[in-house]
Amino acid sequence: MKKATIRTTYTIYPSDGELPDAEKELLGAAKKALSRSYAPYSRFHVGAAVRLSNDEVVTSTNYENASYPISVCAEHSALIAAANHPSGAVPVALAITVKTAVKTIDRPALPCGSCRQVIVETEQKNNTPLQVILQGETGEVFIFENGRDMLPLAFDGGFL
Repeated sequence: MKKATIRTTYTIYPSDGELPDAEKELLGAAKKALSRSYAPYSRFHVGAAVRLSNDEVVTSTNYENASYPISVCAEHSALIAAANHPSGAVPVALAITVKTAVKTIDRPALPCGSCRQVIVETEQKNNTPLQVILQGETGEVFIFENGRDMLPLAFDGGFL
């Protein structure tokens, strides 16, 4: 028997005010998108913004359904919109933010497992790392330089 350890690396900024301009702008686009979120059941709003390799930005939000399993996550929706962008440019960065009417979320909310899988698949498809920028409504910002850092043992096309 062997034991293995998985370690990951990410950068923590104390607030969005400390971010480099490109990351701050992308996170701002995700925050602006929050107003379009449809979350009448959980009231947990998620905004996502994708920067493409041509510097264009695509945004999306979560879209809930009374039948929860068919709800659509903001990250997943934004990456699919980016994949279908007429320019053909590939995603290079993804910013995600969250907000709820119940309380102030002061820490980053990481993507669900399904969205992490989509992030890794996007990287694999484009052979390009996807920087992931995360913040709650306020507080610290986490930056992962690629999706694999959030899902190191991902299932990928190599298994098929």
